[in-house]
Amino acid sequence: MLTGLSIRNIVLIEALDLVFERGLTVLTGETGAGKSILLDALGLALGMRADSGLVRAGADQASVTATFDPPAPGSALAILLAESDVAQEPGEPLLIRRTLKADGGSRAFINDQPCSAALLRDVGAYLVEIHGQHDERGLINPRGHMDLLDAFGGLDAGAVRTAHGVWQAAQARLTEARETLESAARERDYLAHAVAELTAFAPEPGEEETLATERADMQKGARLTEDMAALDDLLGGSDGVLAKLRQAARRLDRIGEEHELLTQALAAFDRAVIEASEAEEHLARAGEALSVDPARLDAIETRLFDLRALARKHQVAADDLADLAARMSDQLARIDAGEAGLADLERDVAAARQAYEAAAQALSDGRREAAARLDAAVAGELAPLKLDAARFRTDVEPLPEGQWRASGKDRVEFMISTNPGAPFAPLTKIASGGELSRFILSLKVALAAQGSAGTMIFDEIDRGVGGAVAGAIGERLARLSGGGQVIVVTHSPQVAARGAAHLLIAKSSQGTITRTGVHPLDDAERREEIARMLSGAEITNEARAQAERLLEGV
Repeated sequence: MLTGLSIRNIVLIEALDLVFERGLTVLTGETGAGKSILLDALGLALGMRADSGLVRAGADQASVTATFDPPAPGSALAILLAESDVAQEPGEPLLIRRTLKADGGSRAFINDQPCSAALLRDVGAYLVEIHGQHDERGLINPRGHMDLLDAFGGLDAGAVRTAHGVWQAAQARLTEARETLESAARERDYLAHAVAELTAFAPEPGEEETLATERADMQKGARLTEDMAALDDLLGGSDGVLAKLRQAARRLDRIGEEHELLTQALAAFDRAVIEASEAEEHLARAGEALSVDPARLDAIETRLFDLRALARKHQVAADDLADLAARMSDQLARIDAGEAGLADLERDVAAARQAYEAAAQALSDGRREAAARLDAAVAGELAPLKLDAARFRTDVEPLPEGQWRASGKDRVEFMISTNPGAPFAPLTKIASGGELSRFILSLKVALAAQGSAGTMIFDEIDRGVGGAVAGAIGERLARLSGGGQVIVVTHSPQVAARGAAHLLIAKSSQGTITRTGVHPLDDAERREEIARMLSGAEITNEARAQAERLLEGV
C-alpha cells in the first residue's frame, strides 16, 4: 500500500508531501488544477519514461519519493528484491525514489540503493495499478488473465505444474538417451573391431616390462656366447683347469705326509678344486640363463613391438590396454542393450504425458466452468456502469501441443464487445478511456480484486457519466477499496462522496509564478467541495444541501 508521496519541482508542484491511508481516497479539483501531475509524478517514481519536461521551470532537478508498506516475507515482490540484491529490512517501509535533471538525465533508487528504471517498473507492477486513458498494464495485459481466472475459480495449477515437470524430465532423459545411443551407434563398428583386436591380443598388466627384461637378457646372452664357450673350454674337459687341479691334488695326496709344507699345499689344492667346481657350476647356470633361442627372441620382439604399437594406437600406456579392452566391451554391451533401455524411457514418457494430460484437462474443465461464472458476474456489473450494450466473454482456448506448458494447455484472454452485433475483441480495442476504466472496474469488482496490486488508481473513471451511473461507480470503488487501497481522480460528486479521504488539488498564482498544491479536506471542507462540483463556480445552498445528502447516503 502507498503510504506517502513526496514531490519536488515537478511541473507546477514546488514541494508537496502527502500521506495516504487504506480505503478509498478521492482527488478532486477544477479542470487544469494539476490532478494529472500527481499521477505523472507517481508514474516517474514507478519507472515510467523520464521526460525532462516534468522538471519545474527554473529548477535544476526534480525528485519523487514514494513510500510503501514493507513487502510480505516470501511474497513475489520480496523475492524480486532479494534476487536484485536490494536490501529490505523486516518491518521497514519500502522507499522508491527517482530524480530527474533538467537536461534529461535520471537516476533511480530503491531503499536508497541505485537501481535501473527497468527494475523500478518491475517492482512498481507489484505495488500500483494505474487505470486511465493510456493504461497498458494490469488487466489489459492478457498474460495475467489465466492467473486471474484461476484465482477467481479457486483453481490450483500445482498438480499440472508438477505433472509437467515430471513429463519434461522424462522427455529430457529420453532425448539424452537417444542422442547418446545415436552417437554410440556411430562408433559401434569401431568398438567391435577394437574389442575383437584387444581380446585376440590379450594384453596383460606388466607384460611390457616382462617382455623387455627377457629380451634384454637374451641380447646379453648373444653378446657373451663366445666368452662363455672359452671359459667352458678352460675349465672343463680332460685338459681343463679343473682336471689339472684334480690331477695335481691326487699326486700331492700320495706324498703329502712326507713334509708339513706338502700337507699345507694339498689343503690349498683341495680348496682350489672346490672353488673351481663352484665356478664351473655358476658358469653352467649362467649359460643356461643367457642361452639364446633365436625363435623365442624373435617372438618376444614381435610381441613387444605389437604391444607398444597397440598402446600408441589407442593413446594409452601398454599396461592400460587390458583395462581399455574391458571398458570398450562394457560400452559395446550398453550399446547392444540400448534399445531395451529406450523402450523403458519411452514408456516413462508416455505415462508422464498421460498424467499431465489428465491433470491439464481437469484444470481446463475447471477454467471453463469458472469462465462461465466470471462472465455472468461481470455481466451483472455492466449495466449500472452505463455499459449495458457491452458483452464480456472469457476465452479459454486449447493450445497446440507444442505450446503446452506448466500452467496447462489453455490460452485465456478476456474479450469484450461494446456494441450490439460487434465482434468480440481484446480489451485493448476499447477506444474510450473512461469506458475502459469503467469496464476494468466492473471486472475488478467481479474478480473481488484477485491479482491486484496493493494500490489501485483510477484516472477519471467517471468521464462522460453522471447521476446514477456515477453513483454506481462510487459504490463499486468503495466496495473495491475495502480490501486494500483505491485512489481515484474524479469530477463526479457522487464518486467524491464515497471517499474515506478527500484531497483537493488547487492551482494558485503569485505574480508570474504558478503553483499546484494539495490540501486534505475535513468534513466541512468536503461538503463545500462537493457542493462546488455540483453547482459550479457559484456554490448555492441547494448545492450544499445536496452535497450533505450525498455524504449522508454513503
